[in-house]
Amino acid sequence: VGGAGAVDAIKINPDGHWALAQITEQLYLLHIPDPTKEFAIELGKPSPNQTRLTSIGADFFNWADDGKTITWAIGSTYFRQPLASVVTGHVEAPPDPDTHRPNVQAIPINVALPRDTPHGTLLLRGATAITMRGDEVIPNADILVTDNLITAIGPRASFPIPSGATIRDVTGKYILPGFTDVHLHWADVRRGELTLLDPGFLSSLAFGITSALDPSPLSIDMLAYQDLNDAGLITGSRVFSTGPAVFSFNNLQSEQQALNLVSRYRNFYRIQNLKEYRTGNRTQREWLLEATQALGMQATTEGALDMKLDMTQIQDGFPGNEHAYSAAPLADDIVQLFARSGVSYTPTLQISNGGLAGQEFFYTTQSNPYAIHDNPRLRHFMPGFFIDHKTERVPWALPDEYAFPLITQGAAKIQRAGGLVAVGSHGEIPGLGYHLEMQALAAGGMSPMEVLHAATLGSSKTIGRDHQFGSLEPGKFADLLILDQNPLADIHNTLSISTVMKNGRLYDANTLNELYPTPHPLPPLWFQTEDPNPTPHP
Repeated sequence: VGGAGAVDAIKINPDGHWALAQITEQLYLLHIPDPTKEFAIELGKPSPNQTRLTSIGADFFNWADDGKTITWAIGSTYFRQPLASVVTGHVEAPPDPDTHRPNVQAIPINVALPRDTPHGTLLLRGATAITMRGDEVIPNADILVTDNLITAIGPRASFPIPSGATIRDVTGKYILPGFTDVHLHWADVRRGELTLLDPGFLSSLAFGITSALDPSPLSIDMLAYQDLNDAGLITGSRVFSTGPAVFSFNNLQSEQQALNLVSRYRNFYRIQNLKEYRTGNRTQREWLLEATQALGMQATTEGALDMKLDMTQIQDGFPGNEHAYSAAPLADDIVQLFARSGVSYTPTLQISNGGLAGQEFFYTTQSNPYAIHDNPRLRHFMPGFFIDHKTERVPWALPDEYAFPLITQGAAKIQRAGGLVAVGSHGEIPGLGYHLEMQALAAGGMSPMEVLHAATLGSSKTIGRDHQFGSLEPGKFADLLILDQNPLADIHNTLSISTVMKNGRLYDANTLNELYPTPHPLPPLWFQTEDPNPTPHP
């Protein structure tokens, strides 16, 4: 079987004359004329032996009622269709959505849990607050957190303190909003069987990433992790995803097909972000973009170091453009294209950027060559074999061979022209890699304040959530970082995080033991008994 795409799974009816096949995220019915003989079907071409059953898609499928009923699921909706009701022989998508077709029964499966909302009133007093409201810095600040929201912020004693509030003295510290990683692939998560203690989620939060978007998680498991996170059943960064990205194999042939496809993400996965990646020609891309706009979603895309693709996708109107823009130095026409269109720019310099991967520079140029390999916080949350794999036997190159500082100069120009720049680590080393990405942005001339703007408010705006977090101001989620050293003096000082607050819960950054409002330790991770204290290197 070949042609339109690879078959992800196939299940044969008990009578042997029919089979269900999942092909490019859609469900097909295949007729087997004679189960005792071999036969071939070229997918995607008209044939009486194959029929496309879905217009929206299928995550899982099976036979029921001894093969008399076809069943499938997309998101949390379960579908049933009698085999006898199928009109066979068409390979094109059904014209109507799967929820509005005769003989197809759609059954929503709803499981409701309350969102995690801690209760209590906490005043953080005495730190220097870097609010991200412009360049505002408040020395000796008071920050009031009520439940999971910031409810007041200002100079010390500038607003009344509710009776019974817990007061935490953070004099001499620095507070800024939690980081938002807009391009973090949590590749380590278990799929199929979920885990409640995932190293990637934990390490991200411990290094100050309070929110992150996985643009193309390759499976729908991230949707379940997001639900677990929202319900407070796991500890880690806020989890957002685009769901599996929209690739060219979707073979969009009409505006209606694009609308049906995007409705999967909005109506069935209940997410607001979508990732498009080389979906096809400009007409197909614009169909997809129009569908996201019609359904109130926000699309992002990437240019894969192809300058023409980058430019046309910006002109198409995609709100986000990921990965480095490979032209360097960046001329003013491209700077103005970004700045005036409002399209966000996320360079992801740790990986391909038109030159050597930026991460290799940081792995090989530390004054202490073991600084990353032996980082205590990283080793506390990530298995040693993972760190070894990432940091051992890394190619060395002269500093002048790296292109990322020149790419960063372009990002700085865009931001200074009023454009939107965000920070994405790609998830190479969850958590710590985000700080390396900020250092890479600074290497091209961005000031610490400019880098922090990109890492907080710029990133939250890029994923359409700047009304929820990204700055320290009343009404936003209480997602913030408490640092021992001033990040405005040196961007490396972002690594001095001592405590992290996410959703009003305060954690020790080294252990993620909860400090407030309900002090309790994080359970031990499965690998921590293997190498809890690696032998110190000279």
